[in-house]
Amino acid sequence: MEPETSQFESSETLAAYLASTPLLEESWRLCGVANAAAQQSFAVNRVGTAAYVAFSGVQVVDCSEESCRGLAELEGGAAKGVFSVFSGGRAEGDQEPFMVHGGLLRLFLNFYYTQNFQHKMLEIMNECKSVIFTGHSLGGALASLSALWLLSVIQTTSLSIEVLCITYGSPMLGNKSFSQAILQERWCGNFCHVVGPHDLVPRLLFAPPSPFVEHFHALFHFWQSSMASSSPNSIQLDSLLSDEVKAEIFGNILACVEDRFRRGENQERGSFWPFGSYMFCTENGAICLDNRMAIVKMLYLMLAKGSANACVEDHLKYENYVGRICWQYLQRKSLTNVCFSESSNEAGIALALHSSGISFQEPVLYGVGKDCIVMARQLGCRRNIYTAKMAVSLSKVTPLRAQIEWYKAFCDNSDDQLGYYDSFKRRTASRKGSKVYMNLTRLGKFWDEVIHMLETNQLAHDFHKLVKYVNASQSYKLLVEPLEIAEYYRTEIHKKKGHYIENGREKRFRVFDKWWRDRKIGDEEGNPRSKFAGLTQDSCFWARVEEARDCVYCVVSEVDQGRELVLVDKIEKFEAYARGLIERKEVSVDVLAKNSSYSLFREEWKEVKARLQLLPPRFPVAMVREKF
Repeated sequence: MEPETSQFESSETLAAYLASTPLLEESWRLCGVANAAAQQSFAVNRVGTAAYVAFSGVQVVDCSEESCRGLAELEGGAAKGVFSVFSGGRAEGDQEPFMVHGGLLRLFLNFYYTQNFQHKMLEIMNECKSVIFTGHSLGGALASLSALWLLSVIQTTSLSIEVLCITYGSPMLGNKSFSQAILQERWCGNFCHVVGPHDLVPRLLFAPPSPFVEHFHALFHFWQSSMASSSPNSIQLDSLLSDEVKAEIFGNILACVEDRFRRGENQERGSFWPFGSYMFCTENGAICLDNRMAIVKMLYLMLAKGSANACVEDHLKYENYVGRICWQYLQRKSLTNVCFSESSNEAGIALALHSSGISFQEPVLYGVGKDCIVMARQLGCRRNIYTAKMAVSLSKVTPLRAQIEWYKAFCDNSDDQLGYYDSFKRRTASRKGSKVYMNLTRLGKFWDEVIHMLETNQLAHDFHKLVKYVNASQSYKLLVEPLEIAEYYRTEIHKKKGHYIENGREKRFRVFDKWWRDRKIGDEEGNPRSKFAGLTQDSCFWARVEEARDCVYCVVSEVDQGRELVLVDKIEKFEAYARGLIERKEVSVDVLAKNSSYSLFREEWKEVKARLQLLPPRFPVAMVREKF
């Protein structure tokens, strides 16, 4: 038996833990208050140092414009700058931008730009230690976007406040890039989506809107009228939709959800994807899942056990589900209908499937459900195993880095006074240079694999914050990137692609920049240096030197006076930047080597600047060239 399959199933235990806290009951109670209030309202309640913010589910989504009917870029238009973490526009390694439902985004922005919302949020951020955003139906989407906004603020400021989002029957919100970004930011645990077994709304956006647009409007009108009055009226719905139409809607959405889970990760662009954690509630209990494919599969399995009427009624039954699961876990629910195995693993799976309403007496659904639970659990177990193995892999590549460190010491002490960077850039064919280049390649492959595993959720959620790997990646970047830059300019790739920083820098170095920025900074960080650094603290310093030297050459040949002034300004800014690094001793001794590229830049710029200063003001640029 593989190690992953011997672990005890925890999805039901996690749900039990959440149900044992006051979070579900208190958040749902406030959702009821918000639903009964005016449209486009939200309710706030303080409980000690925690603040609950609930958005009304009685909302009108403006879909009059085409951009509001489907996915829209998260950082586009009026939303630009609101979600700062997503300001890059695209996920790393993914061609699809970060996108969310356009109508729901516009609805959130209507709240966000109000004085009332800004005032309440500022008050909470200043006075509370934690905030729980919550909402039922469309209000759940508003809660998710609000939590996302605040998490983005925390990411880019010194604000310290815990954020949790609990939604009830919320529709899907974003695309795969958006879901992956939440995963990479390690925010899955900040979002808990409570879903009824047959509720149509969380599955609605898996299906194309046509030809049921008008019917969906009728459904939302019924749901929102019932939420506002707290008295569901089935007769009213029967007058809006016939049983045949309800059955057709149910069958269509069920088929679309089944198609999604059977196709796995191979979905078309523009598809909606779940994000965060899902808590599936039934009459028997609840389970929690955070693997998106397991979530899609469970959404299908539970809906397959429903009916046309149940899928409509379920959207209004969250009060029953919340009350029942909280009562069950407090009263130690009866498990007489569960068929236990002697294996703790099988017993855990049986308990989870019982809580999700899937009986062992239904062999087909039970088998698929078991695969779903195992899939979700295996990923969690693998994270821990792979993270432990990564420490061993890191120790195996450490000697490669040590060999490059020896090479640096050799170059810095060499009689040619070229220094580390220029010795590698100007190297001739030699065993020593080949060995260093081979080590560069092997180290690059190792760190690329680390990033791939992190992005595909195969490592621990806090891996990018572990001191061992943050420090190791920073040391690797400072040691190796100068050589990557040297190779880039040695092979003259810059003449085809452009300069290194914008056009040649590997993704791994940008990722490591972020890890280093996000680390916890100790008191020692502010102490001034008494001697030059072992490694230049700006790993792109030599790329900046190459750009500055190129600007110097361009100044000599530039015939347009305006462009010449721009070039001179760039050179002077770099000159001031480099001087600051040297004064703070944040450079290695190789920067100051007599024949280094930086020393050559200083001599070249000194000569050109002296010539420029000899010329009278507004001297014709063409005549300057003749003098040169």
